[in-house]
Amino acid sequence: MKLNTLFEQKKIVFSFEVFPPKKTSSIQTIYDTLDALSDLNPDFISVTYGAGGNPADHSTVEIASTIKHKYHIEPLAHLTCLNSTKEHIGQVLDELRANEIENILALRGDRNPDVPPKTDYRYARDLIEELNHHGEFDIAAACYPEVHPECPDMEEDILHLKEKVDAGASHLISQLFFDNNDFYNFLYRVREAGIMVPVEAGIMPVTNRKQIERMVSLCGASLPKKFVKIMHRYGDDPAAMQDAGIAYAVEQIVDLISNGVQGIHLYTMNNPLIARRISQSVASLIRCSNRAE
Repeated sequence: MKLNTLFEQKKIVFSFEVFPPKKTSSIQTIYDTLDALSDLNPDFISVTYGAGGNPADHSTVEIASTIKHKYHIEPLAHLTCLNSTKEHIGQVLDELRANEIENILALRGDRNPDVPPKTDYRYARDLIEELNHHGEFDIAAACYPEVHPECPDMEEDILHLKEKVDAGASHLISQLFFDNNDFYNFLYRVREAGIMVPVEAGIMPVTNRKQIERMVSLCGASLPKKFVKIMHRYGDDPAAMQDAGIAYAVEQIVDLISNGVQGIHLYTMNNPLIARRISQSVASLIRCSNRAE
């Protein structure tokens, strides 16, 4: 099933993200995670691209195929293009077709200072255009409520986002954020720019100090004072910080659902226990909202 139909059928779409294990870990670890996540009944599960975006890593397709055929949940396979040739992208698309995977999150991918990028694709828009020409995939794209780290301002970032939608992206998934007002302000400007496709809000439960420091350095998300106080108060107590991080994520989701968000994309960090606590806390809200549709 193509995911764009979900947003036509449901008022709120609820989804997860998982990632392939590192090379030093067994592939079995992700299947243990999926065993624990599957009974939470997400609308779909996205799988990030390989280990660190390595184009030689085929685990994304393998995991996405398992999600679809073993757990009967729709997968969304991430696909990055910055370090890929057209030939390689064609090979990945053949693998996706062979595994009956219809949904792709098209991304540029992160720059690696030690690996010169290929020249076949410069931006996610280029990949989206190519995928759209094939006509058989539903294409999602990423968006950034606090501006892409390499973009000078929100105006230019939204122009690029519109290019991705015009190229064929049917729905958007946001980068993580910790202040819902940032998402609401972004969404207002997106609609003002004529971008009317569904937008899922990306939520990451932060459960330890190192995790938040890494996330902020990677994506540039800002930390509201309320969250900083939580981190300072509980950051040195792992159990307390986990409880506080889960509570903060649940509070974000409750507010987003109450304000009519079209979807919640939960970055699970391959931690099914945390995903379960959050999912169970908001399940009745999602059911109620979808019944009201």
